[in-house]
Amino acid sequence: MNMKILNYKYLIITLAAFFAFVHVRAQETEFHPGKLWFDNNQRLINAHGGGVLYHEGQYYWFGEHKGERSNAAWVGVTCYSSSDLYNWSDEGVALAVSKDNTSPIVAGSTIERPKVIYNETTGKFVMYFHLELKGQGYEAAHVGVAVSDKPTGPYELVKNDRVNPGEWPLNMTEAQRNATDKVEDYEWWTPEWTKAIENGLFVRRDFESGQMSRDMTLFVDDDQKGYHIYSSEDNLTLHIAELTEDYLSYTGKYIRIAPAGHNEAPAIFKKDGKYFMITSGCTGWDPNEARLLTADHVLGEWTLHPNPAVGKGAELTFHSQSTYILPVAGKKDAFIFMADRWRPENPIDGRYVWLPVLFEDGMPVLKWFNKWDLSVFDEK
Repeated sequence: MNMKILNYKYLIITLAAFFAFVHVRAQETEFHPGKLWFDNNQRLINAHGGGVLYHEGQYYWFGEHKGERSNAAWVGVTCYSSSDLYNWSDEGVALAVSKDNTSPIVAGSTIERPKVIYNETTGKFVMYFHLELKGQGYEAAHVGVAVSDKPTGPYELVKNDRVNPGEWPLNMTEAQRNATDKVEDYEWWTPEWTKAIENGLFVRRDFESGQMSRDMTLFVDDDQKGYHIYSSEDNLTLHIAELTEDYLSYTGKYIRIAPAGHNEAPAIFKKDGKYFMITSGCTGWDPNEARLLTADHVLGEWTLHPNPAVGKGAELTFHSQSTYILPVAGKKDAFIFMADRWRPENPIDGRYVWLPVLFEDGMPVLKWFNKWDLSVFDEK
């Protein structure tokens, strides 16, 4: 055989081996909070305000697709898959915006904080998200519900509306339900107005139309009951609403948490029979100090605790805002705090801050790590 051909073949084999080596070397083995994070195509992961579903050995990360100039939904909800949480493959658009101007999810509407859960009874994957109708600002405060036969989609919108019209919270007293004061009786942001909010002023205002739903998450308990946790009452009060058996609607049972406390960005998990929820205050796109709430029953009484973040940057939750708390499969009491660094001037450049949830005296603690890996959960 010609020596030049042999040398050429040798060069091809060498280059192939080299690029295979580079590809292997490029595989992530650590988390780098706040740094650029690329998918299998070497494109920035575009899944903001997201949540993760674990199903049959794979993780599926759903989030808002953002552009360079707008936080509106011009593409829809994206999906990425992973077997190790470090490396993610682009699965495309799970829920696409519509070209039909009459659709609630027409391009240019607002689709935020999508979360997906799997219903073992129906075999359906169910997505909830905060939906604002195009051209209406943040007035609609709807929840959108979509379903799919596959985790990656495509998902089909089945309904959108406010939550639990004509239903009272379980923890609202008869006196609060029957009060006759109106919103126009108060000057906003006064002590009297805050007390009225605490006593259910906005719940009564929205009783017939249904309760507002903005920042949100989903939670499936050990008994497979599903719950929708969302910021309501003009972002002043959190609600937890029980879902029907198929996860597509509500049973009418719901509670208010920290009335007039001004919480958003809820992220919930359960450990040793106790429920933990990390939230943030409401400061627009700017970060603030996280809050921690705990309860012995998901629809029970919730108690507010100090900021779970500690150390440098804790007062701004390390310049991020909670979106989801991810249980790590196969590891006991291993949870990842998922958060976003919003950059409204260039939304696509919003960064992901994933940190391990550590525990001290039975309470969750968030500490900053420039880099870390899942072995941190083996060091307890």
